Amino acid sequence: MSLTDLTIAEARDLLRAGETTALALTEAHLEAVEGAGALNAFVHHTSEIAREQARAADERIRRGDQPDMCGIPIGVKDLFCTRGVASQAGSRILEGFRPEYESTITDKLFRSGAVMLGKLNMDEFAMGSSNETSTYGDVVNPWRAGNSDANLTPGGSSGGSAAAVSAHLCLGALGTDTGGSIRQPAAFTGITGIKPTYGRCSRWGVVAFASSLDQAGPMTRSVRDAAIFLKAMSGHDPKDSTSADLPVPDFEAMLTGDVRGQVIGIPKEYRMDGMPEEIDTLWQQGIDMLRDAGAEIRHISLPHTKYALPTYYVIAPAEASSNLARYDGVRFGHRAKLSQGDGITEMYEKTRAEGFGPEVQRRVMVGTYVLSAGFYDAYYNRARKVRTLIKKDFEDVFADGIDAILTPATPSSAFELGAMQDADPIQMYLNDVFTVTVNLAGLPGIAVPTGQDRRGLPMGLQLIGKPWEEGALMNVAQSLEERAGFVARPEKWW
Repeated sequence: MSLTDLTIAEARDLLRAGETTALALTEAHLEAVEGAGALNAFVHHTSEIAREQARAADERIRRGDQPDMCGIPIGVKDLFCTRGVASQAGSRILEGFRPEYESTITDKLFRSGAVMLGKLNMDEFAMGSSNETSTYGDVVNPWRAGNSDANLTPGGSSGGSAAAVSAHLCLGALGTDTGGSIRQPAAFTGITGIKPTYGRCSRWGVVAFASSLDQAGPMTRSVRDAAIFLKAMSGHDPKDSTSADLPVPDFEAMLTGDVRGQVIGIPKEYRMDGMPEEIDTLWQQGIDMLRDAGAEIRHISLPHTKYALPTYYVIAPAEASSNLARYDGVRFGHRAKLSQGDGITEMYEKTRAEGFGPEVQRRVMVGTYVLSAGFYDAYYNRARKVRTLIKKDFEDVFADGIDAILTPATPSSAFELGAMQDADPIQMYLNDVFTVTVNLAGLPGIAVPTGQDRRGLPMGLQLIGKPWEEGALMNVAQSLEERAGFVARPEKWW
C-alpha cells in the first residue's frame, strides 16, 4: 500500500510502531501534490515548512511524545491565517497578505505535530457552492462521470480541501462550513466532512464570512479520521467570545458502531418536489441500513424548513457585508492605483471593485440592502425571527426522543464546471437546500459517502445531531459508513 493510501488512523499507528516516519509520509504526499497541478487544489505550497514540521514530529515520536495528529500531513484551507504564509481567502483583495499570527485551530494542530503541506483553494471568502469564484481559478473534482473527460465541480466553498483529500494528496484537510461548505463538497468527492456544533472550534484567525454561521471542521476519508482530527482542533479559546468553554471528549473512543436503540428521524420536508430519483433511492437505502443496524426509524416534521434558504440568504449576506467592510485598501491587502484628484472615497470604490469578485459583490450589495434603514425590519429582523423558529423545530424533535436525523447531503451529484455560469444565481444557491438549516440552528452535521450514481459519481447522506454531541453523531455515521461499504476512489487522470 502506498503511503498516500493510508488513513489518518493507519498512519498514526505505523508512526507509533516505527514502521514509517513523518518525513517519509510527508515526502510521499509532497510528490503527490506536485503531480496534481491539474486539479488546482493547492495554491500556496509550503514544502520546506512541511519538511521541518515532519522532522520535528519524528523527534517527538522518538521521545515517546505521540499525539494522535503527530506527523500527519494535512492541507489547510486558504481561509485560515497561517503565520508568514499567504492567506488570501481566495480573493484578490488580500493579495500579498502574510499574517504575523497563527489561527487558533492551525496553532492547535501544529502543536499536536500535524504537518502542513500547503494552503488549499476555495471560493472567494467562502462564498460559492462550486469553487468557481476563486481568484486562483477553478478547482477540478478528481472524479469523472462515466467515460466523459469533462471537468466537474468539487463543490464549495471547501472545494480545494475536498479535492485534495479525495485525490489522496493529503490525509486530511481543514474546511469551513457556513451553509454546507464542508458537507456539500464532501458528498461531491466521496469523502467524509463534519461541521461541528457552533462554538466547538475557535473562529479566531479564520477570515470571517458570516460570524454567527461560520464553523471550521475536518475533511477526511473516514469517520474515524474525522473523530481524530476534530479532537485535535477543538476546545475553548479565550480569544473567541463565541467559543464554548466545554471539555473536548475523546470522539474516537465513542465510535462503537452500535446504534441499537437509537432513534433516527426522517424529516418529511426534505423530500422535495423534483428530487432526483437517485438521491431519493440513496436516502431510502440509508434508512434501511440504519434500521438493519438496530436503529428505530421515525418520520418527523421540521415545518419551517421551507423558509431556511431565504432566511440564510438574508442573514449570511448581511453579516458578510459587515465583515467585509474592513477590506478597503487602507490597512492591508490590495489597493487600487488612483488617478490625480482621487480622494479616499474613490480609493475605497476602486479597491473594492477590483478586489472583490462578482459573487462577493452581489452578496455585499444584498447584505447592505437588507441592513439599510427602512428594510432592516422587513428583511433582516424577520429572518432572525424565522431562524429562531427553525432552531426550535430541531429542539422539539430532539426533546421528543430523536437521537439523530438522516437526510440527503446534496440535491444532486457533482455537475460540470461552467454548467451554472448563465443560470440564475438562485439555482446555484439551491445546492445548499439540505445543509443551511444545520448552520442556522448551530447544530453538528456530517456528510458520509454512501453510494454512486449511474455515472459512477459519489453521493452522500447527511446526519444531523444534537448540540455538543458530535461523538454520538459520528458513531451513527460510522454505522452508516460500515454498512454502505463505500470504497470507490477516483481513477487517476491528472
